[in-house]
Amino acid sequence: MSETASLTPELVAFLREQADRQAILDCLHRYTRGIDRHDRELMLSAYHPDAWDDHGVAAGIAADFVDWAIAWHGEFQTRHQHIISNHTVELDGDTAHGETYYVFWGINRQGPPTLAFGRYIDRFEKRDGRWAIAYRKCINEHNTEGTTSVLPKEWQDQIDSTGPNSRSKQDASYIRPLVHRQV
Repeated sequence: MSETASLTPELVAFLREQADRQAILDCLHRYTRGIDRHDRELMLSAYHPDAWDDHGVAAGIAADFVDWAIAWHGEFQTRHQHIISNHTVELDGDTAHGETYYVFWGINRQGPPTLAFGRYIDRFEKRDGRWAIAYRKCINEHNTEGTTSVLPKEWQDQIDSTGPNSRSKQDASYIRPLVHRQV
């Protein structure tokens, strides 16, 4: 047996499928990073321009939904994270259907923090070689209120020193190159 594997039709098909699956997962990650950093362009890149997003409390074409979501989080919360976990996707040519579980956490400007759980039900389409959301339905499974932990001031100052924590392109995640800075 040769040490070099041959590119059989089965292997090529497998590699294409894996590339499609990764491109879809990358799309989901662009969405969550975009909303959490209030990066409109990044968030929009997860959608096709004519995509529709139905979150129940807001529904509309991608650009309108993105603008609503960023404005809503900016007005009502000081920090938030959208965390995705279990993800399944069924590929069918240039169309795919996915289900992705999410956890949402937000520090509200008024009242206790919010913790929510749910699922994104998505139809993805590959257009001109690019996978993006064509239709999304957000299923909210549960909302609850949390409590805010109060840390000693010196601990909070040390935690905050790793920032800046910003819902903008000033956030540490945009720094290039990321390097250690002497204090």
